[in-house]
Amino acid sequence: MNAAMDRRAAESPMFPRVFRGRLRRAAVPLDAAAFLSVVLVGVLYYLVQAPFVLQPGVRLELPEAAFADGQSYDALVVAVSQEGMVFFNDRRVTLAGLRSEILKALHESPGRPLIVEADRRVPHGTLVNIYNLAMECGAKSVSLATRVAASPEAVAP
Repeated sequence: MNAAMDRRAAESPMFPRVFRGRLRRAAVPLDAAAFLSVVLVGVLYYLVQAPFVLQPGVRLELPEAAFADGQSYDALVVAVSQEGMVFFNDRRVTLAGLRSEILKALHESPGRPLIVEADRRVPHGTLVNIYNLAMECGAKSVSLATRVAASPEAVAP
């Protein structure tokens, strides 16, 4: 009787036919094209924004030297610009305030070397004053930063 009722219901205009699929489509966990699109937009955003993040700084023209000796990356850095501005670990200080900054840094981690990055047009007397000040504060080594001179073979075409 059930089969007869189902047949009549299926043939009747009042009862629409209901289809029950025996085979169901497997659920796709992730659409690869959409995922790649999101990843591509993220990468493009990063690439476009990266060049516009500028770190403020002072342009220094270091003197050239024929030899190269390295220092460790944890060294303290004093930079002196052509105009006489003094920076200690990327913060602007005065020559008078440099003493307290060096003392504080050497108290936190004694034995760290000090590197003086000075423009080639800075007077020699200023460099000697910074050197003496660092030695008075207890710096174990003070180095002057230079850039390696270009070899003649690399310059000639």
